[in-house]
Amino acid sequence: MKILQEPFGELKGQAITAYTMVNNQGMEVTAIDYGCIITKITAPDRNGTFENVVLGFDTVDEYALHSPYFGAVVGRFAGRIAGAEFELEGKKYLLAKNDNGNHLHGGLQGFDKIVWAAETVEKADAVSVVFSYLSKDGEEGYPGNFDLKVTYTLTDDNELQVSYTGETDQTTLVNVTNHSYFNLSGELKRDILNHQLTLKSDQFLELDPHLIPTGEFLSVENTAFDFRNGRKIIDGVQAEHPQNILAGKGYDHPFLLTENQGGEIVLEDEESGRVLTVETDQLAVVLYTGSQMTGGYSVRGVPVRRYLGLCLETQGLPDSIHHAHFPSSILKKGETFESMTKYRFGVL
Repeated sequence: MKILQEPFGELKGQAITAYTMVNNQGMEVTAIDYGCIITKITAPDRNGTFENVVLGFDTVDEYALHSPYFGAVVGRFAGRIAGAEFELEGKKYLLAKNDNGNHLHGGLQGFDKIVWAAETVEKADAVSVVFSYLSKDGEEGYPGNFDLKVTYTLTDDNELQVSYTGETDQTTLVNVTNHSYFNLSGELKRDILNHQLTLKSDQFLELDPHLIPTGEFLSVENTAFDFRNGRKIIDGVQAEHPQNILAGKGYDHPFLLTENQGGEIVLEDEESGRVLTVETDQLAVVLYTGSQMTGGYSVRGVPVRRYLGLCLETQGLPDSIHHAHFPSSILKKGETFESMTKYRFGVL
């Protein structure tokens, strides 16, 4: 196993470096220190052919110009915060309004748009890149100096492990995730409408017209949101459910997981034979099916279009600060934020 390093261009005078982790099976994961962005994951199909299965660019300039969070770590708070403000311990905090008057994915200069420090760790059975960043008190409006480490580890079992560890010196909000867009067809040969998804989830969050949680938990029963026995993504695109239509004919919803670390999220592409199993310690996964992806640019030669990739964002619930009955995303001084998600690639 090994890690290769090479230049990935320059942004505002700062050199950007790409780190490619390679295991003994031939699988590769490339990440850059700009935004902790995963630019490529090569995984084998049923015939053993390795192809890229995530959306990304080959230049840092394209990420800066076009990226809808492709492969990035998003935070300090993943998802939306209504009105771009919140109150903590009696004090009001104002955040950047970067989504219809609301706050999305950490703001204008969130974790996806900064350059992280990086170090590599090589072991016999796994290789890792450890990214670290100190988000200073007041950055994007958030209180507290928040020190975060994100570790990407590739094992010889074709598993990518993503772990987060963070500490703050005053009470703050924390909800971070990786925003990779998956497409198991390989090299974007097809869209994701015929991908089959299985989710261990009985409930999802109802969203308002601005995609902010209303506070209601809806049952998946008898809807296109019921992935418990597996269903194709196209079902939600064709569904007449108001929540599918609201999300641009698809999904952009948090699902409450009924199980953790037990094969709770499985994505399959029957044609290539690729299978992605996601396991997490987080309470929810946001399924986003790329229904808002438009706009005059290409992804490695493929014109961007709706449903070209889908996200499985393991995280806490969006806008939790405004819903007392949601599990809290508040992190206090002396506490440690910890999270782990595993992405295991296999074949049918």
